[in-house]
Amino acid sequence: MNTNSSSELRDYGPAPYVVNIDRITKANPNYRTALWTGDYLQLTLMSIPVGGEIGLEVHPETDQFIRVESGLALAEMGDSKDHLTQKQRMDSRYAVIIPAGTWHNVTNIGSEPLKVYTLYAPPHHPHGTVQQTKAIADAQEHA
Repeated sequence: MNTNSSSELRDYGPAPYVVNIDRITKANPNYRTALWTGDYLQLTLMSIPVGGEIGLEVHPETDQFIRVESGLALAEMGDSKDHLTQKQRMDSRYAVIIPAGTWHNVTNIGSEPLKVYTLYAPPHHPHGTVQQTKAIADAQEHA
């Protein structure tokens, strides 16, 4: 199945799936949308507003890959939340790989929404997750 518009945003996993990742990532209006969730891998789309961020976090048992499709970001990583030794500006030529147990944050430092997709292995969010804003995402994670 090809997905090319935000009206078709839903979780297609674990069925086989083909997608124009550039187009669907840029069309995603939500802070986070799980697009495909399987047993061992998850693909989510994110739209981070100007000045917004993912928020400093660590996933003890999950590797993560983040690819910028449009916008400008600052990625920060380190071995503790007070020791973020790796910092990199990222545009659409960049991706960041975050090993499990690594503290990290991605901040939108551009003048337009930051559009990224991220792969989690294993999946990190419940199948079908759609969070319109970071505030909603934070509330659901703390509930």
